[in-house]
Amino acid sequence: MASTAQTAPDFTQELSRVFESQRANQWNVKATSAAERKAKLAKLKDAVEAHADEIVAAVLEDTRKPEGEIRVTEVLNVLGNIQLNIDNLDEWMKPTEVTPSKNPNDKAMIVPEARGVCLILGPWNFPLGLTFGPLAAAVAAGNCCMVKLTDLCPATARIAGKIVREVFDENEVALFEGEVEVAQAMLELPFNHIFFTGSTRVGKIVMAAAAKHLATVTLELGGKSPVIVDEGADIEKIGAHLANAKQFNGGQACISPDYVFVREDQQDRLVEAFKSNVMENLYNEDGSIKKESIAQIVNPANFNRVKGLFDDAVSQGATVAVGGELDESDLTVHPALLTGATPQMKIMQEEIFAPIVPVMTYENLDQAIEYIEERDKPLALYIYSGNQDNVQKILDRTSSGGVTVNGVFSHYLENRLPFGGVNQSGMGSYHGYFGFKAFSHDRAVYMHQDAA
Repeated sequence: MASTAQTAPDFTQELSRVFESQRANQWNVKATSAAERKAKLAKLKDAVEAHADEIVAAVLEDTRKPEGEIRVTEVLNVLGNIQLNIDNLDEWMKPTEVTPSKNPNDKAMIVPEARGVCLILGPWNFPLGLTFGPLAAAVAAGNCCMVKLTDLCPATARIAGKIVREVFDENEVALFEGEVEVAQAMLELPFNHIFFTGSTRVGKIVMAAAAKHLATVTLELGGKSPVIVDEGADIEKIGAHLANAKQFNGGQACISPDYVFVREDQQDRLVEAFKSNVMENLYNEDGSIKKESIAQIVNPANFNRVKGLFDDAVSQGATVAVGGELDESDLTVHPALLTGATPQMKIMQEEIFAPIVPVMTYENLDQAIEYIEERDKPLALYIYSGNQDNVQKILDRTSSGGVTVNGVFSHYLENRLPFGGVNQSGMGSYHGYFGFKAFSHDRAVYMHQDAA
Protein backbone atom coordinates (compact mmCIF):
# COMPACT_ATOMS: atom_id res chain seq x y z
CA MET A 1 0.00 0.00 0.00
CA ALA A 2 1.31 3.43 -0.91
CA SER A 3 2.04 5.70 1.99
CA THR A 4 0.69 9.09 3.00
CA ALA A 5 3.01 11.29 5.05
CA GLN A 6 1.83 12.36 8.46
CA THR A 7 1.87 15.87 9.86
CA ALA A 8 3.50 14.66 13.09
CA PRO A 9 7.26 15.19 13.55
CA ASP A 10 7.94 11.57 12.65
CA PHE A 11 7.06 12.05 8.96
CA THR A 12 10.79 12.06 8.19
CA GLN A 13 11.04 8.54 9.57
CA GLU A 14 8.14 7.46 7.36
CA LEU A 15 9.77 9.02 4.33
CA SER A 16 13.03 7.22 5.07
CA ARG A 17 11.24 3.92 5.63
CA VAL A 18 9.43 4.08 2.29
CA PHE A 19 12.53 5.30 0.49
CA GLU A 20 14.56 2.36 1.78
CA SER A 21 11.82 -0.08 0.76
CA GLN A 22 11.84 1.36 -2.75
CA ARG A 23 15.62 1.32 -2.94
CA ALA A 24 15.59 -2.38 -2.05
CA ASN A 25 12.85 -3.09 -4.59
CA GLN A 26 14.21 -1.01 -7.48
CA TRP A 27 16.07 -3.93 -9.04
CA ASN A 28 12.90 -6.03 -9.21
CA VAL A 29 11.03 -3.15 -10.84
CA LYS A 30 13.90 -2.43 -13.24
CA ALA A 31 13.80 -6.04 -14.47
CA THR A 32 10.08 -5.97 -15.33
CA SER A 33 9.02 -6.64 -18.90
CA ALA A 34 7.11 -4.31 -21.19
CA ALA A 35 3.99 -6.42 -20.61
CA GLU A 36 4.29 -6.08 -16.84
CA ARG A 37 4.78 -2.31 -17.03
CA LYS A 38 1.89 -1.91 -19.44
CA ALA A 39 -0.34 -3.84 -17.05
CA LYS A 40 0.51 -1.37 -14.28
CA LEU A 41 -0.16 1.57 -16.57
CA ALA A 42 -3.50 0.08 -17.62
CA LYS A 43 -4.46 -0.29 -13.98
CA LEU A 44 -3.51 3.34 -13.35
CA LYS A 45 -5.57 4.44 -16.34
CA ASP A 46 -8.59 2.48 -15.12
CA ALA A 47 -8.29 4.05 -11.67
CA VAL A 48 -8.09 7.59 -13.04
CA GLU A 49 -11.12 6.90 -15.23
CA ALA A 50 -13.07 5.41 -12.34
CA HIS A 51 -12.35 8.41 -10.11
CA ALA A 52 -12.79 11.08 -12.78
CA ASP A 53 -15.70 12.80 -11.06
CA GLU A 54 -13.84 12.81 -7.74
CA ILE A 55 -10.83 14.34 -9.44
CA VAL A 56 -12.94 17.12 -10.93
CA ALA A 57 -14.61 17.77 -7.56
CA ALA A 58 -11.26 17.87 -5.78
CA VAL A 59 -9.68 20.35 -8.20
CA LEU A 60 -12.81 22.49 -7.95
CA GLU A 61 -12.46 22.45 -4.17
CA ASP A 62 -8.82 23.54 -4.40
CA THR A 63 -9.24 26.04 -7.23
CA ARG A 64 -12.05 27.78 -9.09
CA LYS A 65 -11.55 26.58 -12.63
CA PRO A 66 -14.08 25.99 -15.40
CA GLU A 67 -15.18 22.38 -15.07
CA GLY A 68 -14.51 21.71 -18.75
CA GLU A 69 -10.89 22.81 -18.34
CA ILE A 70 -10.47 20.50 -15.34
CA ARG A 71 -11.89 17.52 -17.18
CA VAL A 72 -9.52 18.09 -20.12
CA THR A 73 -6.31 18.92 -18.24
CA GLU A 74 -6.68 16.70 -15.16
CA VAL A 75 -8.52 13.67 -16.57
CA LEU A 76 -8.52 13.36 -20.36
CA ASN A 77 -4.91 14.48 -20.81
CA VAL A 78 -3.79 12.09 -18.07
CA LEU A 79 -5.64 9.19 -19.69
CA GLY A 80 -4.15 10.10 -23.06
CA ASN A 81 -0.62 10.27 -21.65
CA ILE A 82 -0.94 6.89 -19.98
CA GLN A 83 -2.32 5.30 -23.16
CA LEU A 84 0.50 6.82 -25.21
CA ASN A 85 3.01 5.02 -22.98
CA ILE A 86 1.08 1.76 -23.24
CA ASP A 87 0.86 1.94 -27.02
CA ASN A 88 4.56 2.62 -27.57
CA LEU A 89 6.39 0.94 -24.70
CA ASP A 90 7.42 -2.21 -26.58
CA GLU A 91 9.20 -0.09 -29.18
CA TRP A 92 10.71 2.35 -26.68
CA MET A 93 12.24 -0.45 -24.59
CA LYS A 94 14.00 -2.12 -27.52
CA PRO A 95 17.79 -1.81 -27.46
CA THR A 96 19.29 0.21 -30.30
CA GLU A 97 21.84 -1.90 -32.14
CA VAL A 98 25.14 -0.28 -33.11
CA THR A 99 27.62 -1.80 -35.57
CA PRO A 100 31.08 -1.73 -33.92
CA SER A 101 33.51 0.40 -35.92
CA LYS A 102 36.60 -1.71 -35.21
CA ASN A 103 35.21 -5.23 -35.24
CA PRO A 104 31.88 -5.60 -37.05
CA ASN A 105 31.60 -9.18 -35.83
CA ASP A 106 31.16 -7.97 -32.26
CA LYS A 107 27.85 -6.69 -30.95
CA ALA A 108 27.06 -3.30 -29.45
CA MET A 109 23.84 -1.75 -28.32
CA ILE A 110 22.29 1.09 -26.36
CA VAL A 111 19.93 -0.21 -23.70
CA PRO A 112 17.46 2.11 -21.96
CA GLU A 113 17.40 1.25 -18.28
CA ALA A 114 15.53 2.66 -15.28
CA ARG A 115 17.22 5.42 -13.32
CA GLY A 116 16.18 3.84 -10.02
CA VAL A 117 14.26 5.63 -7.26
CA CYS A 118 12.76 8.90 -8.48
CA LEU A 119 11.13 11.89 -6.82
CA ILE A 120 8.27 13.70 -8.60
CA LEU A 121 7.21 17.11 -7.27
CA GLY A 122 4.07 18.55 -8.85
CA PRO A 123 2.81 22.14 -9.28
CA TRP A 124 -0.44 23.84 -8.29
CA ASN A 125 -1.63 25.14 -11.66
CA PHE A 126 -2.41 21.66 -13.05
CA PRO A 127 -1.96 19.59 -9.90
CA LEU A 128 -2.90 16.12 -11.13
CA GLY A 129 -2.12 16.40 -14.84
CA LEU A 130 1.43 17.64 -14.36
CA THR A 131 2.12 14.99 -11.69
CA PHE A 132 0.53 11.87 -13.14
CA GLY A 133 1.95 12.64 -16.60
CA PRO A 134 5.54 12.31 -15.37
CA LEU A 135 4.51 9.39 -13.14
CA ALA A 136 3.25 7.44 -16.17
CA ALA A 137 6.59 8.02 -17.91
CA ALA A 138 8.53 6.95 -14.81
CA VAL A 139 6.52 3.73 -14.48
CA ALA A 140 6.95 3.01 -18.18
CA ALA A 141 10.71 3.35 -17.76
CA GLY A 142 10.74 0.88 -14.85
CA ASN A 143 11.39 3.16 -11.89
CA CYS A 144 10.23 3.36 -8.30
CA CYS A 145 8.75 6.74 -7.38
CA MET A 146 7.92 8.91 -4.41
CA VAL A 147 5.43 11.63 -5.32
CA LYS A 148 4.40 14.90 -3.69
CA LEU A 149 1.66 17.21 -4.93
CA THR A 150 1.69 20.84 -3.90
CA ASP A 151 0.37 21.75 -0.46
CA LEU A 152 -1.84 24.36 -2.17
CA CYS A 153 -4.11 21.59 -3.51
CA PRO A 154 -4.84 19.28 -0.54
CA ALA A 155 -8.11 17.86 -1.91
CA THR A 156 -6.44 16.90 -5.18
CA ALA A 157 -3.57 15.33 -3.24
CA ARG A 158 -6.05 13.20 -1.29
CA ILE A 159 -7.70 11.75 -4.38
CA ALA A 160 -4.31 11.29 -6.05
CA GLY A 161 -3.14 9.38 -2.98
CA LYS A 162 -6.26 7.23 -3.08
CA ILE A 163 -5.60 6.33 -6.71
CA VAL A 164 -1.92 5.55 -6.10
CA ARG A 165 -2.76 3.30 -3.16
CA GLU A 166 -5.27 1.37 -5.28
CA VAL A 167 -2.76 0.76 -8.07
CA PHE A 168 0.70 0.39 -6.53
CA ASP A 169 2.46 -1.13 -3.56
CA GLU A 170 4.33 1.50 -1.57
CA ASN A 171 7.67 -0.12 -2.37
CA GLU A 172 7.09 0.90 -6.00
CA VAL A 173 5.06 4.13 -5.93
CA ALA A 174 4.13 6.16 -2.85
CA LEU A 175 2.39 9.51 -2.69
CA PHE A 176 2.84 11.82 0.27
CA GLU A 177 0.60 14.63 1.42
CA GLY A 178 1.45 17.50 3.73
CA GLU A 179 2.98 20.95 3.82
CA VAL A 180 6.15 22.26 2.22
CA GLU A 181 8.23 20.73 5.04
CA VAL A 182 7.44 17.29 3.63
CA ALA A 183 8.84 18.23 0.22
CA GLN A 184 11.90 19.74 1.87
CA ALA A 185 12.52 16.52 3.78
CA MET A 186 12.11 14.48 0.60
CA LEU A 187 14.81 16.56 -1.08
CA GLU A 188 17.26 15.42 1.60
CA LEU A 189 16.96 11.80 0.43
CA PRO A 190 19.47 10.41 -2.10
CA PHE A 191 17.16 9.92 -5.07
CA ASN A 192 18.57 8.84 -8.42
CA HIS A 193 16.43 11.35 -10.34
CA ILE A 194 14.22 14.31 -9.44
CA PHE A 195 11.46 15.60 -11.69
CA PHE A 196 10.19 19.04 -10.65
CA THR A 197 7.55 21.29 -12.19
CA GLY A 198 7.28 24.80 -10.80
CA SER A 199 8.97 28.17 -10.53
CA THR A 200 12.55 28.97 -11.48
CA ARG A 201 13.17 30.12 -7.89
CA VAL A 202 12.22 26.75 -6.42
CA GLY A 203 13.89 24.96 -9.32
CA LYS A 204 17.23 26.33 -8.11
CA ILE A 205 16.53 24.89 -4.64
CA VAL A 206 15.70 21.50 -6.16
CA MET A 207 18.84 21.49 -8.28
CA ALA A 208 21.01 22.41 -5.29
CA ALA A 209 19.48 19.53 -3.30
CA ALA A 210 20.05 17.12 -6.18
CA ALA A 211 23.69 18.18 -6.41
CA LYS A 212 24.33 16.88 -2.90
CA HIS A 213 23.66 13.35 -4.14
CA LEU A 214 24.61 13.87 -7.81
CA ALA A 215 21.04 13.05 -8.76
CA THR A 216 19.98 13.82 -12.31
CA VAL A 217 17.13 16.30 -12.71
CA THR A 218 14.33 17.29 -15.02
CA LEU A 219 13.26 20.84 -14.24
CA GLU A 220 10.08 22.08 -15.90
CA LEU A 221 10.11 25.78 -15.06
CA GLY A 222 8.74 28.90 -16.72
CA GLY A 223 9.72 32.41 -17.63
CA LYS A 224 8.48 35.23 -19.79
CA SER A 225 7.31 33.75 -23.09
CA PRO A 226 7.22 36.44 -25.80
CA VAL A 227 4.96 36.86 -28.81
CA ILE A 228 6.36 38.53 -31.93
CA VAL A 229 3.74 39.87 -34.34
CA ASP A 230 5.38 40.44 -37.71
CA GLU A 231 4.25 42.97 -40.28
CA GLY A 232 1.33 41.67 -42.34
CA ALA A 233 0.21 39.05 -39.79
CA ASP A 234 -3.51 38.38 -39.26
CA ILE A 235 -4.17 40.72 -36.33
CA GLU A 236 -7.76 39.65 -35.72
CA LYS A 237 -6.71 36.01 -35.44
CA ILE A 238 -3.82 36.91 -33.16
CA GLY A 239 -6.07 38.95 -30.85
CA ALA A 240 -8.42 35.98 -30.51
CA HIS A 241 -5.53 33.56 -29.89
CA LEU A 242 -4.07 35.80 -27.18
CA ALA A 243 -7.41 36.28 -25.45
CA ASN A 244 -8.15 32.55 -25.45
CA ALA A 245 -4.65 31.67 -24.27
CA LYS A 246 -4.77 34.13 -21.38
CA GLN A 247 -8.26 33.02 -20.37
CA PHE A 248 -7.06 29.42 -20.13
CA ASN A 249 -6.57 28.65 -16.44
CA GLY A 250 -6.65 32.38 -15.78
CA GLY A 251 -3.29 32.79 -17.49
CA GLN A 252 -1.69 30.49 -14.92
CA ALA A 253 0.18 28.24 -17.34
CA CYS A 254 3.93 28.06 -17.82
CA ILE A 255 3.55 28.35 -21.60
CA SER A 256 1.08 31.24 -21.46
CA PRO A 257 2.07 34.17 -23.71
CA ASP A 258 3.62 36.69 -21.33
CA TYR A 259 4.15 39.81 -23.44
CA VAL A 260 3.71 40.94 -27.04
CA PHE A 261 5.82 42.80 -29.58
CA VAL A 262 3.72 44.46 -32.30
CA ARG A 263 4.33 47.23 -34.83
CA GLU A 264 2.86 50.56 -33.73
CA ASP A 265 0.53 50.78 -36.73
CA GLN A 266 -0.96 47.38 -35.80
CA GLN A 267 -1.41 47.98 -32.07
CA ASP A 268 -4.91 49.50 -32.15
CA ARG A 269 -6.27 46.62 -34.22
CA LEU A 270 -4.71 44.13 -31.80
CA VAL A 271 -6.37 45.90 -28.86
CA GLU A 272 -9.78 45.75 -30.56
CA ALA A 273 -9.40 42.10 -31.54
CA PHE A 274 -8.40 41.12 -28.01
CA LYS A 275 -11.24 43.13 -26.50
CA SER A 276 -13.84 41.72 -28.90
CA ASN A 277 -12.94 38.13 -28.07
CA VAL A 278 -12.87 38.71 -24.32
CA MET A 279 -16.21 40.51 -24.32
CA GLU A 280 -17.85 37.81 -26.42
CA ASN A 281 -16.60 34.87 -24.39
CA LEU A 282 -16.33 36.13 -20.82
CA TYR A 283 -18.92 38.82 -20.19
CA ASN A 284 -22.70 38.86 -19.78
CA GLU A 285 -24.92 41.40 -21.54
CA ASP A 286 -24.99 43.54 -18.39
CA GLY A 287 -21.21 43.81 -18.47
CA SER A 288 -20.55 41.41 -15.57
CA ILE A 289 -17.87 38.77 -15.98
CA LYS A 290 -18.79 35.08 -16.16
CA LYS A 291 -16.66 34.03 -13.22
CA GLU A 292 -17.41 30.38 -13.82
CA SER A 293 -15.61 30.72 -17.16
CA ILE A 294 -12.22 31.84 -15.88
CA ALA A 295 -10.05 30.45 -13.11
CA GLN A 296 -9.35 32.61 -10.11
CA ILE A 297 -5.80 33.41 -9.04
CA VAL A 298 -4.68 30.51 -6.86
CA ASN A 299 -4.38 32.34 -3.50
CA PRO A 300 -4.26 35.83 -1.93
CA ALA A 301 -0.46 35.96 -1.98
CA ASN A 302 -0.34 35.44 -5.73
CA PHE A 303 -3.25 37.84 -6.27
CA ASN A 304 -1.37 40.55 -4.37
CA ARG A 305 1.77 39.79 -6.38
CA VAL A 306 -0.15 40.21 -9.64
CA LYS A 307 -1.83 43.39 -8.39
CA GLY A 308 1.58 44.78 -7.49
CA LEU A 309 2.87 44.13 -11.01
CA PHE A 310 -0.24 45.70 -12.53
CA ASP A 311 -0.21 48.78 -10.30
CA ASP A 312 3.51 49.33 -10.89
CA ALA A 313 3.01 49.23 -14.66
CA VAL A 314 0.16 51.75 -14.53
CA SER A 315 2.10 54.03 -12.19
CA GLN A 316 4.99 54.04 -14.70
CA GLY A 317 2.78 55.04 -17.61
CA ALA A 318 1.20 51.88 -19.02
CA THR A 319 -2.31 52.35 -20.41
CA VAL A 320 -5.07 49.91 -19.51
CA ALA A 321 -6.42 49.37 -23.03
CA VAL A 322 -8.69 46.42 -22.17
CA GLY A 323 -10.11 45.15 -18.88
CA GLY A 324 -8.02 45.69 -15.79
CA GLU A 325 -10.47 45.06 -12.98
CA LEU A 326 -8.88 43.11 -10.12
CA ASP A 327 -11.50 41.71 -7.74
CA GLU A 328 -9.75 40.85 -4.48
CA SER A 329 -12.94 39.50 -2.88
CA ASP A 330 -12.80 36.31 -4.97
CA LEU A 331 -9.29 36.59 -6.47
CA THR A 332 -10.52 37.27 -9.99
CA VAL A 333 -8.39 39.18 -12.49
CA HIS A 334 -10.34 40.32 -15.53
CA PRO A 335 -8.37 39.74 -18.75
CA ALA A 336 -6.38 42.89 -19.41
CA LEU A 337 -4.19 44.30 -22.13
CA LEU A 338 -1.67 47.02 -21.27
CA THR A 339 -0.14 49.23 -23.93
CA GLY A 340 2.91 51.39 -23.43
CA ALA A 341 4.82 48.73 -21.51
CA THR A 342 8.53 49.43 -20.98
CA PRO A 343 11.44 47.22 -19.87
CA GLN A 344 11.76 49.10 -16.55
CA MET A 345 8.30 47.96 -15.38
CA LYS A 346 8.22 45.02 -13.00
CA ILE A 347 5.56 43.37 -15.15
CA MET A 348 8.21 43.10 -17.88
CA GLN A 349 10.73 41.56 -15.50
CA GLU A 350 8.72 38.82 -13.76
CA GLU A 351 6.55 36.00 -15.08
CA ILE A 352 2.99 37.31 -14.74
CA PHE A 353 0.94 34.09 -14.31
CA ALA A 354 -2.35 35.94 -14.74
CA PRO A 355 -4.59 37.02 -17.66
CA ILE A 356 -2.68 40.27 -18.27
CA VAL A 357 -0.87 41.04 -21.54
CA PRO A 358 1.68 43.87 -21.69
CA VAL A 359 2.33 45.17 -25.21
CA MET A 360 5.47 46.83 -26.53
CA THR A 361 5.83 48.28 -30.03
CA TYR A 362 8.80 48.05 -32.38
CA GLU A 363 9.90 49.72 -35.60
CA ASN A 364 11.96 46.89 -37.05
CA LEU A 365 12.21 43.20 -36.31
CA ASP A 366 15.78 43.44 -35.03
CA GLN A 367 14.58 45.46 -32.02
CA ALA A 368 12.28 42.67 -30.88
CA ILE A 369 14.92 40.01 -31.50
CA GLU A 370 17.61 41.92 -29.61
CA TYR A 371 15.29 42.42 -26.63
CA ILE A 372 14.73 38.66 -26.39
CA GLU A 373 18.44 37.89 -26.93
CA GLU A 374 19.40 40.04 -23.96
CA ARG A 375 17.15 38.23 -21.48
CA ASP A 376 16.72 34.77 -19.97
CA LYS A 377 15.79 32.08 -22.47
CA PRO A 378 12.00 31.62 -22.33
CA LEU A 379 10.05 28.38 -22.11
CA ALA A 380 7.99 29.24 -25.19
CA LEU A 381 8.28 31.64 -28.09
CA TYR A 382 5.34 32.53 -30.33
CA ILE A 383 5.88 33.97 -33.80
CA TYR A 384 3.11 35.29 -36.04
CA SER A 385 4.38 35.85 -39.55
CA GLY A 386 3.73 34.97 -43.15
CA ASN A 387 7.34 35.71 -44.04
CA GLN A 388 9.39 32.53 -43.80
CA ASP A 389 12.67 34.44 -43.98
CA ASN A 390 11.66 36.47 -40.91
CA VAL A 391 10.55 33.32 -39.08
CA GLN A 392 13.91 31.71 -39.78
CA LYS A 393 15.74 34.85 -38.70
CA ILE A 394 13.94 34.79 -35.34
CA LEU A 395 14.65 31.07 -34.91
CA ASP A 396 18.33 31.53 -35.78
CA ARG A 397 18.89 34.42 -33.38
CA THR A 398 16.87 33.36 -30.33
CA SER A 399 16.68 30.35 -28.03
CA SER A 400 13.68 28.95 -26.17
CA GLY A 401 12.32 25.68 -24.88
CA GLY A 402 9.90 25.45 -27.78
CA VAL A 403 8.31 27.51 -30.54
CA THR A 404 4.88 27.73 -32.13
CA VAL A 405 4.53 29.69 -35.36
CA ASN A 406 1.14 31.27 -36.16
CA GLY A 407 -0.55 29.77 -33.11
CA VAL A 408 -0.21 29.12 -29.39
CA PHE A 409 0.49 26.00 -27.30
CA SER A 410 0.83 23.69 -30.34
CA HIS A 411 4.42 22.65 -29.61
CA TYR A 412 3.23 21.58 -26.14
CA LEU A 413 0.20 19.68 -27.40
CA GLU A 414 2.14 17.61 -29.94
CA ASN A 415 3.32 14.61 -27.91
CA ARG A 416 5.85 13.57 -30.53
CA LEU A 417 7.85 16.71 -29.75
CA PRO A 418 9.99 17.14 -26.62
CA PHE A 419 8.62 19.65 -24.15
CA GLY A 420 10.93 21.46 -21.76
CA GLY A 421 12.88 24.62 -21.12
CA VAL A 422 16.46 25.75 -21.50
CA ASN A 423 18.65 27.20 -18.75
CA GLN A 424 16.46 29.51 -16.65
CA SER A 425 13.25 28.08 -18.13
CA GLY A 426 14.15 24.49 -17.41
CA MET A 427 16.43 21.52 -17.91
CA GLY A 428 15.57 18.33 -19.75
CA SER A 429 12.33 17.52 -21.53
CA TYR A 430 9.48 15.04 -21.54
CA HIS A 431 6.18 14.09 -23.27
CA GLY A 432 5.76 10.81 -25.10
CA TYR A 433 9.04 9.10 -25.92
CA PHE A 434 10.94 12.00 -24.37
CA GLY A 435 9.26 11.32 -21.02
CA PHE A 436 10.42 7.72 -21.20
CA LYS A 437 13.91 9.02 -22.01
CA ALA A 438 13.84 11.49 -19.10
CA PHE A 439 13.38 8.63 -16.66
CA SER A 440 15.85 6.31 -18.42
CA HIS A 441 19.62 5.99 -18.60
CA ASP A 442 21.14 5.02 -21.96
CA ARG A 443 23.43 2.15 -21.07
CA ALA A 444 26.21 1.26 -23.50
CA VAL A 445 26.70 -2.51 -23.89
CA TYR A 446 29.55 -4.02 -25.95
CA MET A 447 29.85 -7.79 -26.49
CA HIS A 448 32.99 -9.40 -27.89
CA GLN A 449 32.11 -12.44 -29.96
CA ASP A 450 35.47 -14.20 -29.68
CA ALA A 451 35.84 -16.76 -26.91
CA ALA A 452 37.07 -15.47 -23.57
